[in-house]
Amino acid sequence: MYKHIMIPVDLAEKARVIGAIDIAADLARHYQAGMTLVSVTGGIQGKISHSTAEYARQLEVFADEIAESESVPVASRVYDVPDPSVEVDGTLLRAIADLGADLVVMASHQPGWVEYLFNSHGGRLASHAPVSVMVVRDQA
Repeated sequence: MYKHIMIPVDLAEKARVIGAIDIAADLARHYQAGMTLVSVTGGIQGKISHSTAEYARQLEVFADEIAESESVPVASRVYDVPDPSVEVDGTLLRAIADLGADLVVMASHQPGWVEYLFNSHGGRLASHAPVSVMVVRDQA
């Protein structure tokens, strides 16, 4: 059913995406699908790296670790944009088309009062994506 699963990843929040990655890997094994970790980065990158190239290298290493531990093919793709906080939603929609992804599995925090005022990235992507989006909640 699925051929290519996209997983949005923020390396600054690596621990939060592990549950979504585990589910995506299980689906990838079941459907013999590939996976791509996608990260939207740019501007000042002090948390993880000081350049887009270094960030991309770290994402590739993370993808290789997952591929080895989960026994599924995992690629990585970094989108460098001037202001990730503003451009992440549109860039993830573009990534779906670029990659030919037919499923997005993404991590999300538990909703709180802020979500009554503003959509989360997961909610916005699920509302506008041309493919199925599975939002995996934190257990916290």
